[in-house]
Amino acid sequence: MELTPFFFGLYKFVKYGLYPLTWVLLLLSAATVLAFRPFSPANVRWLRRLLASSLLLLVVLSSPLIATLLIGSLEARYQPPQLAPSDRFEAIVVLGGGIHEKGSLRPTDELSSTSRNRTTCGVDLYQQGHATTLILTGGDARIFGTGPQEAAEMKRWALRLGVPESATMIDTGSRNTYENATGTKRLIGPASILLVSSASHLPRAVPVFRKQGFRVMPAPCDYVSRDLPGESSDGLDLFDFLPDDDALQRTTEAVTEMAGIVIYWLAGKL
Repeated sequence: MELTPFFFGLYKFVKYGLYPLTWVLLLLSAATVLAFRPFSPANVRWLRRLLASSLLLLVVLSSPLIATLLIGSLEARYQPPQLAPSDRFEAIVVLGGGIHEKGSLRPTDELSSTSRNRTTCGVDLYQQGHATTLILTGGDARIFGTGPQEAAEMKRWALRLGVPESATMIDTGSRNTYENATGTKRLIGPASILLVSSASHLPRAVPVFRKQGFRVMPAPCDYVSRDLPGESSDGLDLFDFLPDDDALQRTTEAVTEMAGIVIYWLAGKL
């Protein structure tokens, strides 16, 4: 069952509670409230605890070492498929990963780097002859108003890369992974597919599609990690231990994906 506009908005709002930076802000907000309360030894102790916890949490969450460990554990779940030239599937399905809307400075709608990389991977598999149909899925994920349809922009990029229009199908009604699966099922029914998405996203996407009856061969791409967890210790340097904004983004991605797996399991979608 797809989410109504109200519940989709609620779903997007709840996601903010999963972001690690939100945890830090909540601790700092509690510390700020406590700082304006009347002085007492107990208040001072709690203020110190909250400030120390905020700092420690921020350092841990923005550690490249921690970020690599978390995202790598997801990306290691599925290895790139070892496909023979004769391996055929009924379709290659590419999941959208975001879009940037046009505005007064950006002249046109643009795929995010994640969506562009995923689409490129799907096109590559198509050009290798593993399927005659390329399905691009992703719709308007805005809560208020209307925005661009991601799959339409993904199709535009695929055509520029040489895929004939007759070989493409798009699903512009899906706003999350579950709707990607149900939307694709409406297009082609339960079929054998190569499922293309970021390596960190596939641990959630693969079981969702299988739950809908698809015979899925995962095709991970858009890797963040270089090595499998535990195999990159020889390449460590000082900067792997220093806080980094890119690391915070990777930690956020990993935590939200892990939470998404749990939420989808509880909802019976895996």
